[in-house]
Amino acid sequence: METPHYVAARVQRALAEDDRTTELGIRVDVRGEEVYLRGEVSCDERRHQIENVAREATPGLRVHNEITLVEVREPGEEEHL
Repeated sequence: METPHYVAARVQRALAEDDRTTELGIRVDVRGEEVYLRGEVSCDERRHQIENVAREATPGLRVHNEITLVEVREPGEEEHL
């Protein structure tokens, strides 16, 4: 069995290289046979795409998606310094 460090690196590489995600900002932690995804994204669809890619990269392991959604809004009024 691969060490947790190698499993996490494999998932991060898959997230970065897969055309569905091209994601660099997700933290991947591996504990035993469980993979934890943490970070922030702007929409639920993106959150699910990241989870799907992680699951494909770790067959047989349990993936916990702890990625949170952040609200992206248009900028407010101009700030004067």
